[in-house]
Amino acid sequence: MASPSPQGRSFTVRGVAAGLGVGTVICSANMYFGLQTGWVSIMSMPASLMGFAVFKLLKPHLQFPFTPVENVLVQSVAGGMAIMPLGCGFVGVIPAMNYLLGTDEQGPLSLSMWQLIIWSIGLCYFGVVFAVPLRHQVIIRERLRFPSGFSTAVLIRVLHGRGQGSSAQELDAAAKGGFASLADRDDDDPLLVNETSSNVADEEPELSKDVDWAYNMKLLLLSFLVSGIFTICNYFLPILRDLPIFGTVAASTWLWTLNPSLAYVGQGIIMGTETTLHMTLGAVVGWGILSPLAKKKGWAPGPVDDWENGSKGWIVWVSLAIMLVDAVVSLAYVALRPILATHAPRALTVLRERFQQSRIAALFGRSHQYSPIPHGEEDQDEPAILDDDQASIASNEDAGLDDGPAEQQVSTRIVTWGLLASVLLCILTTRIVFGDLVPLYAVVTAVLMALVLSIMGVRALGETDLNPVSGISKLAQLFFALIIPQSHKSSVLINLVAGAISEAGALQAGDLMQDLKTGHLLGAAPKAQFWGQIIGATCGALFSAFAYRIYTAVYEIPGKLFQVPTAYVWIFTARLVTGQGLPYMAKEWATGAGVLFALTTLARTLSVGTRWRSLIPGGIAVAVGMYNVPSFTLARAIGGIFSWYWLSVRKRSTTPLIIIASGFILGEGFLSIVNLWLQALKVPHY
Repeated sequence: MASPSPQGRSFTVRGVAAGLGVGTVICSANMYFGLQTGWVSIMSMPASLMGFAVFKLLKPHLQFPFTPVENVLVQSVAGGMAIMPLGCGFVGVIPAMNYLLGTDEQGPLSLSMWQLIIWSIGLCYFGVVFAVPLRHQVIIRERLRFPSGFSTAVLIRVLHGRGQGSSAQELDAAAKGGFASLADRDDDDPLLVNETSSNVADEEPELSKDVDWAYNMKLLLLSFLVSGIFTICNYFLPILRDLPIFGTVAASTWLWTLNPSLAYVGQGIIMGTETTLHMTLGAVVGWGILSPLAKKKGWAPGPVDDWENGSKGWIVWVSLAIMLVDAVVSLAYVALRPILATHAPRALTVLRERFQQSRIAALFGRSHQYSPIPHGEEDQDEPAILDDDQASIASNEDAGLDDGPAEQQVSTRIVTWGLLASVLLCILTTRIVFGDLVPLYAVVTAVLMALVLSIMGVRALGETDLNPVSGISKLAQLFFALIIPQSHKSSVLINLVAGAISEAGALQAGDLMQDLKTGHLLGAAPKAQFWGQIIGATCGALFSAFAYRIYTAVYEIPGKLFQVPTAYVWIFTARLVTGQGLPYMAKEWATGAGVLFALTTLARTLSVGTRWRSLIPGGIAVAVGMYNVPSFTLARAIGGIFSWYWLSVRKRSTTPLIIIASGFILGEGFLSIVNLWLQALKVPHY
């Protein structure tokens, strides 16, 4: 059943242009932070806010209104562009190939600029196309919440002057509502073209909104500038990146320093108190307990900051085990729950009936009871009647689904041919870049596996707001270790490529599904979002390839500033699953950590909605705290604690907190380009 569309144009050239501009800023930030710590975010809420800011400033010059559905387009284009540094492997897999592959592993593998572009273009489409059929299942039929997508829809609604008085119950109902459930089709859009109202009563709320708007924009600009200026100061005073707050011995020997980066404080605000404290727990266990223990016992005899022989590399194996079991348990639950929910009650009913009809049950019942004799014809007809009823119910459900008009949907023909073309493009480009080093059957298998794992990733994201792409890539690496002989000369390289393809598909399908949820709630045309995401993904792939080449040409990678920890996680996982030995005693500690966090992950999965769930450490958060040096984790913890103080103690609004955090992140991420040029020009510094 199609619902009427809200007012406004869903696809405009100006919306695409604004989305590309916003996406460039976020993509730059993601490349910078990704190479430092592996952290990449689609940042849909900041993208929506910046898109609205652009058109708010241009309001006197607009020829037609800027509406919520066009705001969704801006966010979709920006989101498609923003995730490409991770989706194309530039913060993990590519550095691992370039710098960490050994000569006996067909490395190091140096890819030219054109090879990077070809590789990026090959990876950037099939996840986007595959998200379209998944949308019908998880958004239209099952109506999964997708918390970030829902929050972005609420933000856009408020930015455009709607829904300020909505209660929590009304918003919660709208989150699982149908097409345009958060849209207001009757009201005029507040961001109009040079229109004045003669109604004084209508002017006062508009004036109030303008005051709030001016305050929020000043807050965003101020936080952006403060963070950006501090970033430039870091170039001239590098000591600011590593403050020895626990003493010089702890800093020089055990790497316990603080990087007072406002961007990482902002990341902590967005991550929330629970996640950042779990990351801090990982840092304490990894760098405060395991690292000194491994050093003292001689398990990691090299310098602490040595990835190969030091405790920095030793504790990565423990974090890898935690990530693997977290992924296996979480994805197994997501995959099996629908099956159990559908078939378990019926299976229990059948077992109960068979038990009641068995001789064993007769021992516990009265001996004079008899079972009725079944009629063969009725038994034969009953399944057919049941199937017809089920088909009728399914047909009625499909007919009653609330979605946009048919002309706004992506046609089946485009999805079919687009998916086929994108899969073939991925296979072809991978073959062009790596040649005979990666067998054709391995690439085909990786793409097909990526599509399957994308389903689990999307479902996990819709239910928990966490896209388990790191776990999905590790599962893909584990799977390929089983089908690629360890004796193959390129086994490690094949493992990296297969994991990268799986991660790309799951990441794109998952994160872009958040955008589709936002558009669904606000009544945006899925077709417009689809093409916006395609445009954003294309530009993001090209921009990321150029940005990566510039960073690697100017900075030492891996180096003190860009440690690329995710690249080490990738290469260590590939070596582990392809049969290379672990450091001494790493196997025992990794196994113990794996068993422990399998239990904690299961407990967290089964305790959703309970108050005490936050007390159970999250596996991924703890693992990230382990493989990142403490300086980044401590800054994020400061942001998480500040978020708790602001929201729980002061009882203040979330909006200014999000604005401040966004300004901090974007300020450092974007103005780091200035530091890039200063480094390229070899401007002297201390």
